[in-house]
Amino acid sequence: MVAQDATAPTPQRWAYPLVLVLSGVALGVSGLPAPLYGIYEANWHLSPLATTVVFAVYALAALAAVLVSGRISDAVGRKPVLIGALIALLVGLGVFLIADGMAMLLLARIIHGAAVGSIVVAGAAALLDLRPDHGVRTGQLSGISFNIGMTVAVIGSALLAQYAPHPLRTPYAAVAVICLIIGIGVLALDEPHTARSRERIRISKPAVPQEIRADFWFSALGAMASWSVLGVQLSLYPSLAAQQTHIDNLVFGGGVVATTAFSAALAQLSATRLPARYSAIIGDIGMAVALLLTIPVLLTHLWQLVFVAAALLGATFGLGFGGSLRHLSDVVPADRRGETMSAFYLLAYTAMAIPTLVAGWAATRWDLAAMFPWFAGAVAVACLGAALAGLRSTRASLA
Repeated sequence: MVAQDATAPTPQRWAYPLVLVLSGVALGVSGLPAPLYGIYEANWHLSPLATTVVFAVYALAALAAVLVSGRISDAVGRKPVLIGALIALLVGLGVFLIADGMAMLLLARIIHGAAVGSIVVAGAAALLDLRPDHGVRTGQLSGISFNIGMTVAVIGSALLAQYAPHPLRTPYAAVAVICLIIGIGVLALDEPHTARSRERIRISKPAVPQEIRADFWFSALGAMASWSVLGVQLSLYPSLAAQQTHIDNLVFGGGVVATTAFSAALAQLSATRLPARYSAIIGDIGMAVALLLTIPVLLTHLWQLVFVAAALLGATFGLGFGGSLRHLSDVVPADRRGETMSAFYLLAYTAMAIPTLVAGWAATRWDLAAMFPWFAGAVAVACLGAALAGLRSTRASLA
């Protein structure tokens, strides 16, 4: 029996939940403006394309961040990256507070994209550092924290914007206070990544360790399908649901998004015993079905059915993305966590940005209600493609 080193630092038991909360808050910040886009459109006379551009620049900035943040966190540690990203989150919230036009809105979203992308990647790697033997569980809890953060942020933003004074200021001020409180914990955090990479810091190439390449692509395709759905849900769907049900209330649109996110969290929590690979495949197929069901549901103009469809879409999203993340978290090598998670989220953010931009452009040429079925159908095909690739991968692994 080896005696324990009396000089060894006591593990910070709160470190793991703190990083989970930070990741959830970061994803919540990404969805914070979703209920407010209608106000921006009315006040500043923005087109649907402008709204999706605002959404897409966030994803593009996050893309740039995930390309470098994983490698940087491998080289200098997770804590410096997380602190820098938190500072950027606060700066972005400050820009939102003083925003008076499209340019400031774009600047705030770019800052937030870079910050959230960095937190997602460095946070995912830090969680695996803190509990290296619990990859599957970490993947599951990460997905749950993302969706809980999105749920709280979106519904909170909608409620404050609808009923509190200064609707375009109060939500950002409230979240800034939360970020400051979390920042105190991050400052006290011991660095979880002690084995530094000696490689020169550079932009990560979209490559993964050879030994997990098949597993990576299985997970990445599921994430890309899932985040395509997420792009639809955060950018255009709330406005379309409000238009089709004739409900002019920010809480309704926010409630639709929050229902989707909360259902995703519940699905991920309940799928603990379902193997990650099968969860991803079931989720991909389910998202395709749920997307296609939203088309006739919107035509009924019934708000109750809109919420049912949102819950179904969220549950299948939770299974699809959660299963993909759990699977990858369990197989990624310890010394390649940062850059592997960078590659994973690079593909996910690409899948979010491109379809959303295309949908926004189409909405400037055709009526949003007329265009949505085509867009939903295209994303549903992508989800089925991911499921088919997953089935083929499963058969190959069993052969």
